[in-house]
Amino acid sequence: MATIKSSIIGVCFVLGSFSVNSQSCIKQTYDTQIGIRELTGKNDGKDVEKYLASCGLSKGNAWCAAFVNWTLKQCGFKTVKNPAWSPSWFVANVIWERSQNSEVRSQNNSPSAGDVFGIWFENKQRIAHVGFIDEWNEGSFCITVEGNTNEAGSREGDGVYRKRRLKKQIYKVSRYSEK
Repeated sequence: MATIKSSIIGVCFVLGSFSVNSQSCIKQTYDTQIGIRELTGKNDGKDVEKYLASCGLSKGNAWCAAFVNWTLKQCGFKTVKNPAWSPSWFVANVIWERSQNSEVRSQNNSPSAGDVFGIWFENKQRIAHVGFIDEWNEGSFCITVEGNTNEAGSREGDGVYRKRRLKKQIYKVSRYSEK
């Protein structure tokens, strides 16, 4: 399985200079990570630690943003200045956001597979969880792939999951699939 994963990532890196293929690389890369789980439930384990290392962090740190950073780096993208800090992903490249009164504002772009989403947490007064949009269809739900979550959608979970989320949970979406 590891050989298949590294082959997909290698092919994606070669194709990464084209926008459509770049988004495809991101999707293929994060799809290979679905099912990864922490070793002991304490932000640890071989795969979690490689995500954290992509941001210069060691085991034990929250890793949803590190998962995003690692995935984009596998496809050859330049990432943000402080990649382990969730709000950093929404300083630039924002293509979609929900305003304070829940009306949607867009830059005439619909989110698509490979775009980075952020969820606002009132208790933190900031975006405090990030992941990838996998499907953005008509209707009130979207499909995401995110690290450091669980079946309940927590921001302090135990693995990489494909989730079905209400679009109204999504606060902002940024696009990094263009080099």
